[in-house]
Amino acid sequence: MPGTLEGKLVVAISSRAVFDFEEENLVFERDDDAAYMALQRERLDACARPGVAGALVRKLLRFDPPDRPEAQRRIEVVVVSRNDPVSGLRVFRSARQAGLRLERGVFTRGRSPWRYLAPLKANLFLSANADDVAAALAAGIPAARVFPQSVLASESHPDEIRIAFDGDAVLFSDESERVFQQGGLEAFHRHESEHAARPLPPGPFKPLLEALHRLQREDAPSDGELGEGLRTPGRAPVRIRTALVTARSAPAHERAIRTLMDWGIEVDEAMFLGGLGKGPFLHEFEPDFFFDDQTGHCESAARFGPTGHVPAGIANER
Repeated sequence: MPGTLEGKLVVAISSRAVFDFEEENLVFERDDDAAYMALQRERLDACARPGVAGALVRKLLRFDPPDRPEAQRRIEVVVVSRNDPVSGLRVFRSARQAGLRLERGVFTRGRSPWRYLAPLKANLFLSANADDVAAALAAGIPAARVFPQSVLASESHPDEIRIAFDGDAVLFSDESERVFQQGGLEAFHRHESEHAARPLPPGPFKPLLEALHRLQREDAPSDGELGEGLRTPGRAPVRIRTALVTARSAPAHERAIRTLMDWGIEVDEAMFLGGLGKGPFLHEFEPDFFFDDQTGHCESAARFGPTGHVPAGIANER
C-alpha cells in the first residue's frame, strides 16, 4: 500500500535551513556549483551543524512517539532543496548522525523546487532562497525566507514547539496595513474600530496556524487524564504553543481577537505592542520560529531567535 501525507502537518524545508551550510554556500557564491558540490562530497561523512531551523525540526519530529507507525504519524518533515542529489547524501547522513528522522527529500540541482510542494501537501515551506519562497507564496503555500544568521532557538523548552506570528499580512490579510500606510495611525485606528465586528480576511499563514491548532486540540488531555504533566501511553512528548506578536494596540486589538474567534482558532499568547520593538518580547517567549512580513522587524527579531520573512502584503510591494 503506497504511503500518504494526507491529513498530516507537512513541513518542507531547505537543507540550508536544517543545517548550517553557510560556509559551503560562500563557496557556491564565490566560485560555482561545481566547487560547492566538490566541497560537499569532501565533507560527506562530516556531520553538519544545526541550522536556523534545526531546533524546530528536532521538536517537530519528536511530536510523534518513536514507536508510532508511519501511517499514524501526524507530522512529517521533508527536505526540499536546490542541492544536487549527491550533496543530498550529506543531508541525510548528517540527519542520521544527529538523530533526526528525515526520510523524504527532493533535490533539484539548482532548479527551483517549489513545484513539488503541492504533491507533498506542504503546510509550510522554509528556505533561504527568496525566489523559491515568493513562488511558493504565489501558489498559496505558507512560506518564509529564513534568516540563516538568526540566533539559534533557546533550549529552555525542550517539550514545546513554540511558534510566533505577526498579524497583518501574515495571519491576516494586509487590508488594515494598507489603511495605515495610506492614511496613518489615526486612520488605521478609526478603520479598525468601525470594522471591529467584521473578521479580517485570512493571510498567507492562516492555514499553518489552523493546522497547528488542530494538532493542539487532538493532543489535548481527555477528561480521564489526571494532571497536566501526566502522559498516557502513546501520547506525544511535545506540545505546541503559539503566540500572536503584533504592533497593534487597543482599540485595534479587538478586530484581531474577533477574527481568531470567528475562525475558531485560539492562540496561547497575544502581545499587542503598539509599536514597541518585538525583539525583547520574543526573547522572553523564546520561539522556535517567528514569522513577520517586514524585513526591519525580521532583522531585529533575528537577534533574539530564529526568524522567517514572509514577503507578502503592501510592505513588500515597494
